[in-house]
Amino acid sequence: MVYHSSFVNEDEVDSACGCPLLPLKSHIKGPAPVSDQDRTDIVDEAITFFRANVFFRNFDIKSPADKLLIYLTSYINVALKRLEGCRTLAEGTKAIINLGLEKVPVPGESGFPFPGLLPLPQSHEEAELFRNYLKQIREETSGRLLSVAYRPNGTPNKWWLAFAKRKFMNAIAP
Repeated sequence: MVYHSSFVNEDEVDSACGCPLLPLKSHIKGPAPVSDQDRTDIVDEAITFFRANVFFRNFDIKSPADKLLIYLTSYINVALKRLEGCRTLAEGTKAIINLGLEKVPVPGESGFPFPGLLPLPQSHEEAELFRNYLKQIREETSGRLLSVAYRPNGTPNKWWLAFAKRKFMNAIAP
């Protein structure tokens, strides 16, 4: 059974492209509201559930936050593929920074991982808001992923990097 997001009743949260702009425990500047440091956010959920959810080929969506969870699971898969050949934390950090510098596609643009998952933006402003949110959430996910993919001594954690070989929802990560 797939693990779903616990953010099911987030009616008071803004949304863009049919996806809620959930609060993040982040110091990175962006459009996401700031969450309390002691609360679980969507990035925590994505990293916690990644190793279980990556085995599933189907993911039934129960809330709009599940769409964001699918996107983050796919992003973590891509990030782990980039970290796969990195033997030290320094190399991994460089690879993740390079991944963060890539253009972030929004629904309707080429390169968006799941066409049809999210509706197209209604305006250029909505597209830019969603792009900035995805950029912020990707940067936050990357930073937290490095802390689990590498041990405190800087060596790779094989129990995490082994999942780079998995295909999430039968999609091949670039």
